Amino acid sequence: MKTPNAYASRVGVRARRTAEVTVYVKSFRIENFRRLKNVRVDLDVDTTIFVGANNSGKTSATHVFQRFLDPKSRFQIYDFTADCWDAFDKCESASGEGEVEFPKICFDLWFEVDDENVHRVVRLLPGLDWNEEPVGVRMVYEPRDSSSLLANYEKARNGTRLPEGKVETSFKPWPRNLFDYLDKQLTQEYEIKYYVLDRRQCDAELVPKVDYEPFCVGSRSSGGADVVSELIRVDFLNAQRHLADADSHGRAEDLSRRLSRYYQRNLPKFEADLDALSAITDSEASLNQHFTQVFESVLKKIGELGYPGIANPGLVIKTSFNAQTILSTSARVHYALPDVNGNASTQASTLLPDQYNGLGFKNLIYMAVEILDFHHAWEEVEGERPPVHLIMIEEPEAHLHAQLQQVFIRKVSDLLPAIAPGFQTQMVVTTHSSHILYERSFKPIRYFCRAKQNGTVNYSDVKDLSLFYDREEPATRTFLQKYLKLTHCDLLFADAAILVEGNVERLLVPLIIERRAPELRSCHLTILEVGGAFAHKFQKLLEFLELTTLVITDLDSVTPLKADRQGDGGTSGQGESCMTTEPAAVTSNPALERWFSKQTSIEDLLDLPEAEKVVKTEDGTEGNIRVSFQTRRPATWLNTKDDLAGRTLEEAFALENLAWTQEKEGKPLGLGIQGAGSLTLEDLHSRIFKRVQKLDKTRFALGVIAAQDASWTEPQYIVDGLIWLHDRLRISTSSLVTSPLTTEGE
Repeated sequence: MKTPNAYASRVGVRARRTAEVTVYVKSFRIENFRRLKNVRVDLDVDTTIFVGANNSGKTSATHVFQRFLDPKSRFQIYDFTADCWDAFDKCESASGEGEVEFPKICFDLWFEVDDENVHRVVRLLPGLDWNEEPVGVRMVYEPRDSSSLLANYEKARNGTRLPEGKVETSFKPWPRNLFDYLDKQLTQEYEIKYYVLDRRQCDAELVPKVDYEPFCVGSRSSGGADVVSELIRVDFLNAQRHLADADSHGRAEDLSRRLSRYYQRNLPKFEADLDALSAITDSEASLNQHFTQVFESVLKKIGELGYPGIANPGLVIKTSFNAQTILSTSARVHYALPDVNGNASTQASTLLPDQYNGLGFKNLIYMAVEILDFHHAWEEVEGERPPVHLIMIEEPEAHLHAQLQQVFIRKVSDLLPAIAPGFQTQMVVTTHSSHILYERSFKPIRYFCRAKQNGTVNYSDVKDLSLFYDREEPATRTFLQKYLKLTHCDLLFADAAILVEGNVERLLVPLIIERRAPELRSCHLTILEVGGAFAHKFQKLLEFLELTTLVITDLDSVTPLKADRQGDGGTSGQGESCMTTEPAAVTSNPALERWFSKQTSIEDLLDLPEAEKVVKTEDGTEGNIRVSFQTRRPATWLNTKDDLAGRTLEEAFALENLAWTQEKEGKPLGLGIQGAGSLTLEDLHSRIFKRVQKLDKTRFALGVIAAQDASWTEPQYIVDGLIWLHDRLRISTSSLVTSPLTTEGE
């Protein structure tokens, strides 16, 4: 069945393709499949992007389609969520106590269907009173018969017991328990069954009500799978594509052969082209004549050896051109080098074989051909063509540099021809590439996070960023999208985030992590330079993602302006920068003003307990964001001691390293004060405060990095924040270096 060329322009095609969608996958729900204990994923009409840290469940969300929709795919016992493994053993102990409830893997598919296409889903309609609600089908991987399963297990176990009188050893014959039995016999004991779901019997999250029993339409063996295969076709473009390179060995895919397969399946053949066939015949005759001449002496000498002999047939070298295999055996993809005018040349001297081009470009071509091949195969399905075509693309960034990654995700939908009304192609892309991610807005992104934990079992959750997009203020939303796109940061792939004040923190925090919290280096941390004026704008996004975040910022003390003439005790604004010891000083840091609105005075912020530096959520509970800013630290100069706090990182660093910064070794930092030896601690603090105002901060940071082996001390407020981050990420504390300063008077 060929798709008509319904539209004239590519832009019009994409616009109308979305506007006229009548059947598509709205969402799917997974229960008890690997890390996905109970998640719902909504799909975009066009392209959906799955992102998240490693082992967060992205690949599982695509593999579940293979398990349930591909007849050749087989479930394994380890496809069940980890807490189901103990449940199998509980089923064993509960045998003989009535009907046993075995663990099941559930997969719900919900389709959006309009009234004009209701004929496509008749078998899934829950009743004659259907009113264009989403249509759902539940696929459940469950026991064929629970009683029979237990009986078969007991039989297997009784048949492999150790003989009586045999001395017990550490070896236990199979099956040791029910889990061990199903590890081998799962496909014989379990099967997929299909049920019709009624949207009206489900809650807002599309979870069926407790007392609702969906109607069963059969199992895979009884033809129940037809209710799904008639609606959707799913193809997979897996990562780690093995394209042949010049020195490649083992399993490889030659681009020319891939194009040959595409030609065989989808392109018009030339059997009726008499000129082409005549040319092939003439070439065959000429080559046969050539072979006869060049092999004549060789074949004559073979004949002198007594073979083939008088009664045996002679040897003849003869070629036979098969028009169907020429492309795969004799034709090759070449790259045409441009001429002086930039135009591709077809002269033989300017053509390079495909192995002389980079893997990235070959991979881009390969993926394009695969997607087109999927599309044509869907168009030419025998019988009734499924209205929905779902293409799963895993990590397309393999071998692609940043620019090609952006080109791919931007143009992937445009590869396909126009689609007839009533049909829809949807794509799901799993990726670890920020370059792919930020070519799109928040709307198509589904974020897989490892935030949920139940005892020792790790679960994943899925966040629909289109919900965040709709809820967030347009100005903040626009800022975040522009920032993330311009910086190409990996916020959505990290285990945790560190938001820092400026370039100095961005340079020094990794060094401080290496010195004081080395185990954090085993985590995927993203460090974003956002400044105190913008850190709070990330709050809602970070809370939505449930991403553990440390914000390292400055106190930014300023003098308050005089009370306003209203006499209400308030202030009419903020004055100039001042030392933190200035009476009545307040903070000018917007993030601190936002998060600690009741403690905007420097005195209150310095007295704030460490436990209260975790930002509260809207409901007043402890959130996932912790703020670190300068605190009072013991400072010593010429036998004088005092607890002082810096206004910025540079000032705090100087106060914690007064002796070192005023010595020759600390000169590159630019914090040395002339005549410091004759100054009091108070005067030295004042001079350092003024010096920092004009300090070359990049020079300061590079000076610290260059002197990283020196005996300087890290600002304690940063170390405190890293210890909190370390504990939140549940890393073993065995290699965490405890600050020697925390034992003195604290």
